[in-house]
Amino acid sequence: LIWPVVQRLLDVQPGQRILDAACGNGMYARKLAARGADVVGFDFSPTLIERARAYPAGDEGAIAYHVLDATDEAALRALGEGTFDAVSCQMAFMDMPEIAPLMRAAYALLKPGGCFVFSLVHPAFNQTNATRFAEMVDRDGDLVTVFGMKITQYMTPYIAWGGAIPGQPEQQPYFDRPLQTTLGAGFAAGFVVDALEERAFPPDHAVGNPTRPLSWGANFSEIPLVLIARLRR
Repeated sequence: LIWPVVQRLLDVQPGQRILDAACGNGMYARKLAARGADVVGFDFSPTLIERARAYPAGDEGAIAYHVLDATDEAALRALGEGTFDAVSCQMAFMDMPEIAPLMRAAYALLKPGGCFVFSLVHPAFNQTNATRFAEMVDRDGDLVTVFGMKITQYMTPYIAWGGAIPGQPEQQPYFDRPLQTTLGAGFAAGFVVDALEERAFPPDHAVGNPTRPLSWGANFSEIPLVLIARLRR
């Protein structure tokens, strides 16, 4: 759902310098380098950066990894103001207690005309306060099952706790924000939006587990679970 759109919006060209913010184990950094970009990746987790560095180097662009805090604006600016062609941050905003420092730093790091492409769980439909449901309804005399989403809180940013994977030893915080807060941080930094896409699984998406019809998949093909945007300097 994510990479094809990110790749298209970034439009990576060989030799470009790209910052991969909150790069994790370097999955997207490696994809960018494979297209000829010189990539600088950073993450708050030393363990993830160690894993990223353990992957073999590719044959195309170079990758340099750093342990940095996405909320430390001064440290991010030290990577080189005005030297990056693009900034990428994939599926990480919801893990950050604040995003304004990263927005300001990204604007400063980019060359004029550079872009910041980010993805996140959809702030309206895939937030921690959203509940997926199935119900029987009468359609022209026939009972059919419809699937939908119930939202009881959206406008006020809040913190929820949960686990990303089964068996996770400790819960982690999720920082839910309305779209106006996320984009507003970009606007305040000086960015404009020139692309925005919402992604959902297609109706013919294979069912991963038939015993879990409320899992994201074909039953929710009309409800996007991911939002991807491009900001322009």
